[in-house]
Amino acid sequence: MKLSYIFKGLWNTFKNILPITTLMLFIQLFIFKKPMKNIKTFTLGVILSTLGLFLFIEGTNLFLLPLGESVGRNLILLKNKWFIILLVFGIGFCTTLVEPALTALAMEVDEISIGSISKNFLMYTVACGFGTGLSIGICKILFNIKTSKIVIPLFIISTILLFLAPEEIIGIAIDCASSTTGPVNIPLNLTIALGLSKVIENSDPLLNAFGIVGLTSIGPIIFVLLLGIITK
Repeated sequence: MKLSYIFKGLWNTFKNILPITTLMLFIQLFIFKKPMKNIKTFTLGVILSTLGLFLFIEGTNLFLLPLGESVGRNLILLKNKWFIILLVFGIGFCTTLVEPALTALAMEVDEISIGSISKNFLMYTVACGFGTGLSIGICKILFNIKTSKIVIPLFIISTILLFLAPEEIIGIAIDCASSTTGPVNIPLNLTIALGLSKVIENSDPLLNAFGIVGLTSIGPIIFVLLLGIITK
Protein backbone atom coordinates (compact mmCIF):
# COMPACT_ATOMS: atom_id res chain seq x y z
CA MET A 1 0.00 0.00 0.00
CA LYS A 2 1.64 3.25 -1.19
CA LEU A 3 2.04 6.28 1.08
CA SER A 4 0.25 8.46 -1.46
CA TYR A 5 -2.75 6.11 -1.30
CA ILE A 6 -2.77 6.23 2.51
CA PHE A 7 -2.56 10.03 2.66
CA LYS A 8 -5.28 10.37 0.02
CA GLY A 9 -7.51 7.98 1.97
CA LEU A 10 -6.92 9.83 5.23
CA TRP A 11 -7.69 13.15 3.56
CA ASN A 12 -10.93 11.82 2.04
CA THR A 13 -11.97 10.39 5.41
CA PHE A 14 -11.22 13.69 7.14
CA LYS A 15 -13.34 15.53 4.54
CA ASN A 16 -16.21 13.15 5.31
CA ILE A 17 -16.19 13.88 9.04
CA LEU A 18 -15.45 17.60 8.63
CA PRO A 19 -19.09 18.73 8.05
CA ILE A 20 -20.47 17.13 11.23
CA THR A 21 -17.43 18.30 13.22
CA THR A 22 -17.89 21.86 11.97
CA LEU A 23 -21.62 21.80 12.67
CA MET A 24 -21.16 20.55 16.23
CA LEU A 25 -18.49 23.18 16.86
CA PHE A 26 -20.78 25.89 15.52
CA ILE A 27 -23.61 24.78 17.80
CA GLN A 28 -21.29 24.64 20.82
CA LEU A 29 -19.57 28.00 20.23
CA PHE A 30 -22.21 30.20 18.60
CA ILE A 31 -25.61 28.83 19.63
CA PHE A 32 -24.90 27.57 23.16
CA LYS A 33 -22.01 30.07 23.45
CA LYS A 34 -19.89 27.70 25.48
CA PRO A 35 -16.12 27.49 24.95
CA MET A 36 -14.28 24.27 24.19
CA LYS A 37 -12.88 23.04 27.49
CA ASN A 38 -10.00 21.03 26.10
CA ILE A 39 -8.77 21.86 22.60
CA LYS A 40 -5.99 19.25 22.75
CA THR A 41 -8.41 16.43 23.57
CA PHE A 42 -10.79 17.58 20.83
CA THR A 43 -8.00 17.73 18.25
CA LEU A 44 -6.72 14.31 19.27
CA GLY A 45 -10.25 12.95 18.97
CA VAL A 46 -10.61 14.25 15.42
CA ILE A 47 -7.25 12.73 14.45
CA LEU A 48 -8.07 9.35 16.00
CA SER A 49 -11.56 9.34 14.44
CA THR A 50 -10.08 10.02 11.02
CA LEU A 51 -7.46 7.32 11.44
CA GLY A 52 -9.94 4.82 12.87
CA LEU A 53 -12.51 5.31 10.11
CA PHE A 54 -9.83 5.04 7.43
CA LEU A 55 -8.48 1.80 8.91
CA PHE A 56 -11.97 0.36 9.27
CA ILE A 57 -12.91 1.16 5.66
CA GLU A 58 -9.66 -0.36 4.39
CA GLY A 59 -10.13 -3.42 6.60
CA THR A 60 -13.66 -3.86 5.31
CA ASN A 61 -12.52 -3.66 1.69
CA LEU A 62 -9.61 -6.05 2.26
CA PHE A 63 -11.33 -8.55 4.54
CA LEU A 64 -15.10 -8.43 5.06
CA LEU A 65 -16.30 -7.76 1.51
CA PRO A 66 -14.16 -10.41 -0.25
CA LEU A 67 -14.84 -12.94 2.53
CA GLY A 68 -18.59 -12.34 2.42
CA GLU A 69 -18.79 -12.76 -1.34
CA SER A 70 -16.59 -15.87 -1.23
CA VAL A 71 -18.81 -17.46 1.44
CA GLY A 72 -21.92 -16.56 -0.56
CA ARG A 73 -20.54 -18.09 -3.76
CA ASN A 74 -19.56 -21.32 -1.98
CA LEU A 75 -22.79 -21.78 -0.02
CA ILE A 76 -24.47 -23.30 -3.05
CA LEU A 77 -21.93 -26.15 -2.95
CA LEU A 78 -23.60 -27.42 0.23
CA LYS A 79 -26.55 -28.63 -1.91
CA ASN A 80 -28.95 -28.85 1.06
CA LYS A 81 -30.87 -25.56 0.96
CA TRP A 82 -32.22 -25.88 4.49
CA PHE A 83 -28.72 -26.38 5.87
CA ILE A 84 -27.66 -23.23 4.00
CA ILE A 85 -30.52 -21.33 5.63
CA LEU A 86 -29.55 -22.65 9.09
CA LEU A 87 -25.90 -21.74 8.52
CA VAL A 88 -26.85 -18.23 7.41
CA PHE A 89 -28.96 -17.83 10.55
CA GLY A 90 -25.86 -18.63 12.61
CA ILE A 91 -23.79 -16.08 10.68
CA GLY A 92 -26.43 -13.39 11.19
CA PHE A 93 -26.79 -14.23 14.88
CA CYS A 94 -23.04 -14.05 15.57
CA THR A 95 -22.36 -10.88 13.57
CA THR A 96 -25.19 -9.07 15.35
CA LEU A 97 -23.70 -9.75 18.78
CA VAL A 98 -20.54 -7.81 17.88
CA GLU A 99 -22.36 -4.71 16.63
CA PRO A 100 -21.22 -1.82 18.87
CA ALA A 101 -24.45 0.13 18.41
CA LEU A 102 -26.54 -2.78 19.68
CA THR A 103 -24.29 -3.25 22.70
CA ALA A 104 -24.59 0.45 23.59
CA LEU A 105 -28.38 0.40 23.15
CA ALA A 106 -28.80 -2.77 25.21
CA MET A 107 -26.74 -1.25 28.04
CA GLU A 108 -28.91 1.87 28.05
CA VAL A 109 -32.12 -0.18 28.07
CA ASP A 110 -30.79 -2.35 30.91
CA GLU A 111 -29.91 0.74 32.96
CA ILE A 112 -33.14 2.66 32.33
CA SER A 113 -35.37 -0.39 32.89
CA ILE A 114 -33.44 -1.11 36.12
CA GLY A 115 -32.57 -4.59 34.89
CA SER A 116 -36.10 -5.66 33.94
CA ILE A 117 -34.88 -5.93 30.33
CA SER A 118 -31.36 -7.29 30.73
CA LYS A 119 -28.62 -6.39 28.30
CA ASN A 120 -27.77 -9.97 27.29
CA PHE A 121 -31.40 -11.08 26.95
CA LEU A 122 -32.18 -8.15 24.66
CA MET A 123 -29.04 -8.69 22.58
CA TYR A 124 -29.79 -12.38 22.06
CA THR A 125 -33.39 -11.60 21.15
CA VAL A 126 -32.28 -9.04 18.57
CA ALA A 127 -29.62 -11.42 17.23
CA CYS A 128 -32.27 -14.12 16.76
CA GLY A 129 -34.47 -11.64 14.93
CA PHE A 130 -31.62 -10.53 12.68
CA GLY A 131 -30.61 -14.11 11.93
CA THR A 132 -34.21 -14.98 11.09
CA GLY A 133 -34.53 -11.95 8.80
CA LEU A 134 -31.29 -12.87 7.04
CA SER A 135 -32.47 -16.47 6.66
CA ILE A 136 -35.73 -15.27 5.11
CA GLY A 137 -33.71 -13.12 2.73
CA ILE A 138 -31.61 -16.12 1.70
CA CYS A 139 -34.83 -18.11 1.19
CA LYS A 140 -35.91 -15.35 -1.18
CA ILE A 141 -32.76 -15.93 -3.22
CA LEU A 142 -32.73 -19.74 -3.07
CA PHE A 143 -36.38 -20.17 -3.99
CA ASN A 144 -36.63 -17.09 -6.24
CA ILE A 145 -39.48 -15.51 -4.26
CA LYS A 146 -40.62 -11.98 -5.07
CA THR A 147 -39.63 -9.45 -2.43
CA SER A 148 -43.19 -8.12 -2.11
CA LYS A 149 -44.51 -11.59 -1.22
CA ILE A 150 -42.21 -11.64 1.79
CA VAL A 151 -42.19 -8.01 2.89
CA ILE A 152 -45.97 -7.44 2.89
CA PRO A 153 -46.78 -10.36 5.27
CA LEU A 154 -43.93 -9.32 7.57
CA PHE A 155 -45.23 -5.75 7.69
CA ILE A 156 -48.72 -7.05 8.49
CA ILE A 157 -47.34 -9.19 11.32
CA SER A 158 -45.33 -6.21 12.64
CA THR A 159 -48.39 -3.96 12.56
CA ILE A 160 -50.51 -6.47 14.48
CA LEU A 161 -47.79 -6.90 17.09
CA LEU A 162 -47.56 -3.11 17.53
CA PHE A 163 -51.15 -3.11 18.81
CA LEU A 164 -50.49 -6.04 21.16
CA ALA A 165 -47.10 -5.08 22.59
CA PRO A 166 -46.64 -2.81 25.64
CA GLU A 167 -46.12 0.83 24.68
CA GLU A 168 -42.70 1.02 26.34
CA ILE A 169 -41.28 -1.81 24.21
CA ILE A 170 -42.29 -0.36 20.82
CA GLY A 171 -39.63 2.35 20.71
CA ILE A 172 -37.00 -0.11 21.90
CA ALA A 173 -37.96 -2.55 19.13
CA ILE A 174 -37.60 0.10 16.44
CA ASP A 175 -34.26 1.31 17.80
CA CYS A 176 -33.00 -2.27 18.04
CA ALA A 177 -33.69 -2.74 14.35
CA SER A 178 -31.66 0.37 13.52
CA SER A 179 -28.78 -0.71 15.76
CA THR A 180 -28.23 -3.91 13.76
CA THR A 181 -27.50 -2.08 10.51
CA GLY A 182 -23.92 -1.37 11.49
CA PRO A 183 -20.37 -1.65 10.18
CA VAL A 184 -20.12 -5.43 10.58
CA ASN A 185 -23.53 -6.74 9.58
CA ILE A 186 -24.23 -4.81 6.41
CA PRO A 187 -20.96 -5.28 4.50
CA LEU A 188 -20.65 -8.96 5.41
CA ASN A 189 -24.23 -10.15 5.02
CA LEU A 190 -25.02 -8.08 1.93
CA THR A 191 -21.97 -9.47 0.14
CA ILE A 192 -22.96 -13.01 1.18
CA ALA A 193 -26.35 -12.43 -0.44
CA LEU A 194 -24.76 -10.94 -3.55
CA GLY A 195 -22.25 -13.79 -3.82
CA LEU A 196 -24.98 -16.41 -3.51
CA SER A 197 -27.26 -14.67 -5.98
CA LYS A 198 -24.49 -14.48 -8.60
CA VAL A 199 -23.98 -18.25 -8.74
CA ILE A 200 -27.63 -19.35 -8.75
CA GLU A 201 -29.00 -20.07 -12.19
CA ASN A 202 -31.61 -17.59 -13.46
CA SER A 203 -31.06 -15.38 -10.41
CA ASP A 204 -30.73 -11.63 -10.91
CA PRO A 205 -28.55 -10.13 -8.13
CA LEU A 206 -30.20 -6.75 -8.63
CA LEU A 207 -33.64 -8.23 -7.91
CA ASN A 208 -32.81 -10.97 -5.42
CA ALA A 209 -29.79 -9.85 -3.39
CA PHE A 210 -30.96 -6.35 -2.50
CA GLY A 211 -33.69 -6.01 0.11
CA ILE A 212 -31.80 -8.26 2.52
CA VAL A 213 -30.93 -5.32 4.79
CA GLY A 214 -34.60 -4.39 5.11
CA LEU A 215 -35.57 -7.94 6.00
CA THR A 216 -32.87 -8.12 8.65
CA SER A 217 -34.34 -4.96 10.19
CA ILE A 218 -37.89 -6.30 10.29
CA GLY A 219 -36.76 -9.46 12.11
CA PRO A 220 -35.51 -7.72 15.28
CA ILE A 221 -38.65 -5.56 15.45
CA ILE A 222 -40.89 -8.64 15.39
CA PHE A 223 -38.78 -10.54 17.93
CA VAL A 224 -38.51 -7.65 20.40
CA LEU A 225 -42.24 -6.96 20.14
CA LEU A 226 -42.89 -10.65 20.83
CA LEU A 227 -40.55 -10.39 23.82
CA GLY A 228 -42.62 -7.49 25.14
CA ILE A 229 -45.90 -9.37 24.65
CA ILE A 230 -44.60 -12.52 26.35
CA THR A 231 -43.09 -10.72 29.34
CA LYS A 232 -45.77 -8.08 29.97
